[in-house]
Amino acid sequence: MSAEPVHAVHQRLVSASQALGELLHVVASLEMQAQVFAHCRDAIAIMDADWRILAVNDAFEQITGFSAQAVHGTPGLSCLSDSHEVDGGPEARQHLLSHCHWKGEFRATARDGRLFPASAAITAIVDAQRQVSHYMAIFTDITERKLHEDRTRYQAEHDFLTGLPNTVLFADRLQLALASAQRHRTQLAILFLDLDRFKDINDTHGHATGDAVLKAVAGALTRCVRGADTVSRRGGDEFVLILVDIGGPDQAAHVAASVIDAIHAIRLPELPEVRVGCSVGIALWPGDGGGADELVHNADLAMYHAKQDGRGEFRFFSPTMNAHVVERIELENALRQALANEEFVLEYQPEVQVSSGLTIGVEALIRWRHPRLGTMLPEQFIPVAESNGLILQIGEWVLRKACEQARAWRDLGFPVVVAVNLSSAQFLNADLVGYVDTALQRAGLEARFLELEVTEAMIMQGDHGAVDAFAALQARGVQVTLDDFGTGAASLARLRNFPISKIKIDRSFVDDTELVPAIIALARSLKLRVAAEGVETAEQLAFLQQQGCDEYQGHLASLATAAPQLARARQ
Repeated sequence: MSAEPVHAVHQRLVSASQALGELLHVVASLEMQAQVFAHCRDAIAIMDADWRILAVNDAFEQITGFSAQAVHGTPGLSCLSDSHEVDGGPEARQHLLSHCHWKGEFRATARDGRLFPASAAITAIVDAQRQVSHYMAIFTDITERKLHEDRTRYQAEHDFLTGLPNTVLFADRLQLALASAQRHRTQLAILFLDLDRFKDINDTHGHATGDAVLKAVAGALTRCVRGADTVSRRGGDEFVLILVDIGGPDQAAHVAASVIDAIHAIRLPELPEVRVGCSVGIALWPGDGGGADELVHNADLAMYHAKQDGRGEFRFFSPTMNAHVVERIELENALRQALANEEFVLEYQPEVQVSSGLTIGVEALIRWRHPRLGTMLPEQFIPVAESNGLILQIGEWVLRKACEQARAWRDLGFPVVVAVNLSSAQFLNADLVGYVDTALQRAGLEARFLELEVTEAMIMQGDHGAVDAFAALQARGVQVTLDDFGTGAASLARLRNFPISKIKIDRSFVDDTELVPAIIALARSLKLRVAAEGVETAEQLAFLQQQGCDEYQGHLASLATAAPQLARARQ
């Protein structure tokens, strides 16, 4: 037997070495794949061609609670869900056969009964003959992702402060509600709500209190409607309600009245003196508009109409409101230019001492010389100024001009007191004392020649800060008068604590032979002077004189004029 050539032996050794290297590589690759399978954080299940589980990794056991022994031989992922999308149902099988891959989401059930959302991907593994030999399913618990998506969606669709649906979700729900109403031929209503004097609450008590009020309003509104209805915060202090499948206007009116009562009943435990009110506008579908935007717009117009009618009311939309609101907007725009254009003037109505007949003071009354509408009285434009925030600027102008005029009269030998009416915004303004001081200093007027008039409603709104501010003004010599006495609801305790020096009997009580003596007796017990408004006849003056009234004003003495006769002023 001849010896094998050396080069042949060498060749065989090289081939064997290469085969061993390839084998070792395969082993290493298999070991690596086994490590990946074992340590993958996603659950993996290997199934045979008949869809039965052959093996699962550790993550499968950790996520589902099922051991490898418990699921071995079970069909697909049927242990986790009865959904046909993941247990080999016809649609999933057909998709796998066509594309060799399927992915989707399903609700899984863990061994302990816990439900969790899962994301799965199933891949068909084919052999050399292109036949399916195995399936591999990879899935993971996506609870955290779903929670994050839900949070993100909630934040995008809900108001951050109140948790109510915001304008985005409101618009979506209104479209659905309109489609349903059209399909079933039912009615729906839009209620547009705006809080009354909410700015005063923010300015007086701070934004934290304002936020507390908004949250309380959200809760009250939610309790006033049914589960199928929608309460949305539109922004600021505006809220919009969708009432679906209503029986007619009466039902919408009933809900609106309930809303107004519920808002009025709100009390903050830490600030029980804060009072909340609202005005509501109502638009009905299909009569008041065919589309979502038109309905909301018309409900908004109705709400403005309710505010102009005195607040704390609800109004239904009517076509005439459009023209009315257009006129109001034009008035607001003109009002913004009135100060710059010097269109305001002051007229003065004398205040006469009953005992002597001497003019001892004048009340400053603002007039607007509108370039198109002519002379406008305060009641025609002051409510508009209060609603659009111009009242502070106008009020400061009145105070400054009145002080300048009082100083001019004093220089002419007529040292009369000038009375200026304060608005609610001025009364609650933290800078009131400062700008009163400024007006007096610029005019060079002594404080004793200025009188500030407030109403009972203002006194009830005020807090300790307001009391302190007016006490400081009184200490300077500024006089404070309670105007329109008898028309509000000020308590005696408030009157005793608030630094006032005079009360004015409202013109509506001047002829009342029972109330006038009672009011004067009350004033005397509080050591206050008494003036009467709206005195037109000598008989009225004689009666007031008999009862001991100190001062009067009205047509009997003089009408308001830019140049009142002060010849009989006290020297």
